[in-house]
Amino acid sequence: MLLFVLSVLLVAGCGIAAVPALLRSARASPNASAPAATPDQMMARQAEAIQELPAELQDLPEPPVLEAATIQILDRTEIFKRLMELELGVPELGEPLPEHETIVATALTAIGNAATQGKYAPRRPNLLPQLMRVINDEDASRRELVALIARDPSLVGSLLKMANSAYYRVSASPVESIDRAVVMLGSDGLRSLIATALVQPIFETSMAGAFPRFPQVVWEHALLSAHAAIPHAALVERVDQFAAELLCLVTGLAEIVLFRAALDHYTSSAKNKQQPSPVVMASLLASQSATFAWHIGANWELSELMLGALEEQMVSTDPTTALGRSLRFGRCAGALAVLRTNKMIDDATARQSLPDGGMSAAHLKCMWKRLLDKPEESVATGRMVRRR
Repeated sequence: MLLFVLSVLLVAGCGIAAVPALLRSARASPNASAPAATPDQMMARQAEAIQELPAELQDLPEPPVLEAATIQILDRTEIFKRLMELELGVPELGEPLPEHETIVATALTAIGNAATQGKYAPRRPNLLPQLMRVINDEDASRRELVALIARDPSLVGSLLKMANSAYYRVSASPVESIDRAVVMLGSDGLRSLIATALVQPIFETSMAGAFPRFPQVVWEHALLSAHAAIPHAALVERVDQFAAELLCLVTGLAEIVLFRAALDHYTSSAKNKQQPSPVVMASLLASQSATFAWHIGANWELSELMLGALEEQMVSTDPTTALGRSLRFGRCAGALAVLRTNKMIDDATARQSLPDGGMSAAHLKCMWKRLLDKPEESVATGRMVRRR
């Protein structure tokens, strides 16, 4: 009993923070050999202990019970639905109506196979086959690469602009030669630069109509998808990183092609002078973008492996090829990054919804940080990680 009184005095001196400890001591048995107290005896002891407390400590309220924070985990369908809402600038797409299917079918009939029509089909960049060969050839000399880049003035301009950006520039003097820029950027920087420099001009469209943010958001998604697919291809699948990066860009490019073709159909139709509804446009893009990507790839004469990876995106089942898995992973991770950077979802939801794709927790964390913490220059050039 003496120990109990001393405990009470200590609590009175220490203040409120010691109350829980006092109550625990009141419930504890003073003698290990004594029989266990009944519930009534325990309550009586607790009441007695409280009565011995100072008056200001006797009527303290019970601490609030906090509910655990709920983290929403999004599946792939929900991720791309929210991305489509962001692209089209609507808070909610809603459910498609039966007549929407008819409108989509009519639009597809009018557009035809856009990937084979000169009006819509993006022409294959002339240097693409040679650049892919040289970049992936370890025996190719730097002089050969410099000579190849010099044949495309727009590529030269992009290269020098990137090398002189604050992200890459390491000296006060500007970089004015292709050779020096190639040395500064390294092979990884050149891969991303070439891919984005060849594809980005096709993304630029001035006729966005009622969906002004569409080209910008689709381009951002294509870039971030490529940045996510690169480490997945390198670390998990052990396949060509440049191929995975290019496939992500081509898939985004297909969305732009289909978008422009659909707008052309609606604005030129004699019976329908208004812009297509967001639900119709979303249905058209969701059902046809993967097919258009394959047609573009075939028109560009991409390899059978790359075409196979594009073909696997037409179905919801898991891809069976290495490139197909990296493309699927990259597009999903890129979509989550776009939603996060545009504050459509919180960080916890984005992280929990990330597909692991076989990546280690450390690699996944590093990849995600790079997707969100990209420098301003990476949006324009497609480069995220500086390598010396």
